[in-house]
Amino acid sequence: MSILIWTLFSLPVLAFVIDLLLGDPRFLPHPVRWIGSWLNWLEPRARGLKMSLRASGALSVATTAGLCFALVHGLTEVKLAGMLFMVYFAYAGLALGELLDCAKDVVEMLEEGALEEAREALGELVSRSTTHMGEGEMRRTLAETVSENLCDGFVAPLFYLVLGGPALMWAYKAVSTMDSMWGYKTEEYRDFGWAAARADDVLAYLPARLTGWLLIGAGALMKLNWREAKEKFRADAVKMESPNAGWPMAACAWLMQGTMGGPAVYFGTAKNKPHLGPAGQEWTLEKLKKMFRLVLFSGILGLVLFQLTKVAATTLLSHLGQ
Repeated sequence: MSILIWTLFSLPVLAFVIDLLLGDPRFLPHPVRWIGSWLNWLEPRARGLKMSLRASGALSVATTAGLCFALVHGLTEVKLAGMLFMVYFAYAGLALGELLDCAKDVVEMLEEGALEEAREALGELVSRSTTHMGEGEMRRTLAETVSENLCDGFVAPLFYLVLGGPALMWAYKAVSTMDSMWGYKTEEYRDFGWAAARADDVLAYLPARLTGWLLIGAGALMKLNWREAKEKFRADAVKMESPNAGWPMAACAWLMQGTMGGPAVYFGTAKNKPHLGPAGQEWTLEKLKKMFRLVLFSGILGLVLFQLTKVAATTLLSHLGQ
């Protein structure tokens, strides 16, 4: 009973509840925006160092992640205010509530036939061009970004929050933000952003695979097509160029029986992404709504399992130390 009570009233649970209730209000400051401003200031100075672009990029990654860890750790150790900082940084590091709210807004726009508004809103969620997307492509793109960001925006930061508290969580978030800003295989960032992309790949490796299995578990509880998904999603997951993105995407594609992948335009360059899931299956608005419930359920399942694992490990180590 004490384990259950500790799990229900822990910092990650509190952060999760606040995230679902508040999302990311624009009137509140957010550390990711601060990190973005810092990176905009840092980039030209790092590029000007007398070393290779890969080396200056790697130095920038190590410095930024270290500074974020030290700053958050220091603030959470402040007397009296430390607990408030701890709750704030834990909540601010999770983005499941905001992700689902934004995705639902796009679905509502599509239901109302407001395609131009939907393209603009979807463009805020993805790095690919949405300017000329038809409704079917927008639905598919929304399914892809919500499933992928379940890991990047929630499971991975939650994993590091449970593992090492807000400081470790924000070291990871710093790397993730650097990857989102610099981790592109364009001429401008191929070398400078190399370290950010590789660091993000390493840090998200385990969370991405956990996300895939959490989706399968949640799909089983929701009585979705989980047996076929369990057998087939891993083979699809490794088709992606990213070592991590395919795991949650493929799991969702098979569970919801919707095809992912195909043509997309990134920074003016057309790409043909590998197909995931059963072939020729369109994403309907009803499938998207059900997928949002699957994603939320997967997040709750992950929260409970991570917490119970930590409590069990802490209890075992305590007994072994006695």
